[in-house]
Amino acid sequence: MAETLSEERRRAVAAELPGWEPVAGRDALRKTFQFKTFNQAFGFMSRVALKAERMDHHPEWFNVYNRVEVTLATHDAGGVTERDVELARFMDKITA
Repeated sequence: MAETLSEERRRAVAAELPGWEPVAGRDALRKTFQFKTFNQAFGFMSRVALKAERMDHHPEWFNVYNRVEVTLATHDAGGVTERDVELARFMDKITA
């Protein structure tokens, strides 16, 4: 089972992942991605879905038209783990 991040690692992750913020009231990270069109937002979600399936690690997300709000936490670990960091990096990379 994956372990949640230490406080030291959390500080490092905050610097590594601009735009990702802690979620109030739970051990999770959240970021909102804004696209020009629905097709771009849906394409992003499709690419992330393929990566998430390979990782067997699925995000929580909400989509309205060109906006995708993503929340990451490893449920069986009870919080943010390196798996979440990996998926967040992937999302940032494909939107850069």
